[in-house]
Amino acid sequence: MWFAGNAIIDAIQKESATAHADVTSVVQFGFIAGTLLFSILTIADRFNPARVFFFSSLIASIANLFIIWLANDIFIFPALRFVTGFFLAGIYPVGMKIAADLFPKKLGKALGFLVGALVLGTAFPHLIRSLLQSVDWKIVVLCTSVLALAGGLLILLMIPTKNTNTSFRKMQWRTSLHVFKSKDFRSAAFGYFGHMWELYAFWAIIPVLLIYYNVLNSKEINVAFWSFIIIAIGALGCIGGGIVSQKTGSKKVAFYSLLISGLCCLTSPFLFESSPPIFLSFLMIWGFTVIADSPQFSALVAKSAEENNKGTALTIVTCIGFAITIISIQVLKSLFLKYGEYGLLILAIGPFLGLLFLKSTGSLSNNKSQL
Repeated sequence: MWFAGNAIIDAIQKESATAHADVTSVVQFGFIAGTLLFSILTIADRFNPARVFFFSSLIASIANLFIIWLANDIFIFPALRFVTGFFLAGIYPVGMKIAADLFPKKLGKALGFLVGALVLGTAFPHLIRSLLQSVDWKIVVLCTSVLALAGGLLILLMIPTKNTNTSFRKMQWRTSLHVFKSKDFRSAAFGYFGHMWELYAFWAIIPVLLIYYNVLNSKEINVAFWSFIIIAIGALGCIGGGIVSQKTGSKKVAFYSLLISGLCCLTSPFLFESSPPIFLSFLMIWGFTVIADSPQFSALVAKSAEENNKGTALTIVTCIGFAITIISIQVLKSLFLKYGEYGLLILAIGPFLGLLFLKSTGSLSNNKSQL
């Protein structure tokens, strides 16, 4: 449901860099509000995570579905996107909490598969849009809502309750700040923040980059289909990185993924005059590496948090990370409108600051068996 609005925005209003950036930012605002409230109330640690996941999926899917009837309302459409983003806070970080509870000794691998699923879900609306060009955009909204609800039901019915931590019932208001006292936690968290500066700004602008390339070179690349491919290939990066992390450790996978995607930020402006195969191959490499580090950062964050605070730790770090994405999306939008492809250079700030923080991570880098 995250990028359903982006996939259909051209059918609702005139397509532009501003439209894609703004509809993404509204979802991010909702997600931030949701994760902030969830972390303050320590929802993921006080209640059964599978039930939180299901009810969040239910409400988010309903809000997403109402776009079918209210998309043309300039006030209601952003509000529905906000509500969807708000309840995604009960899906993504709570899903990581469930994975951390079920697979504590193979967390890097488990989160690799989980975030890989997130990536496929993020890309999926673009695929539907590309395959159903002649079909009403409402099909995209309907499909994403139905699948989201089905996913919530699977979690509710299939996750064993006995393996979830529901003993932490007392609400502790300062828990979301207390987690930052650990040096390893801060290093992993700030590395993640650098990663997030790049990730969603890149994902949000992919359709615009493809349109820009088509206009610049008089080409006819299928924007929706290649947006799906460039985002979806990140699922392979997450899964592959998760498997490799079992041998090398999460820190090393995160470091090299962040390094390569940072180099992609720096070289991207010089690829817009290349042939379509080279340009698309470059974007796929970028799409592969831009997300491969995300599950490994989450593994580092989860491992450095106290056992009874793990859900809250993941939620507050995710909250701050997504707050950063709003800034980077709007900054990139402004710079791209003014400077074209050279505006992409601003994305490199995140990866290279993230690398600096990641280097200061201590003992976690050698704890391969548990990450």
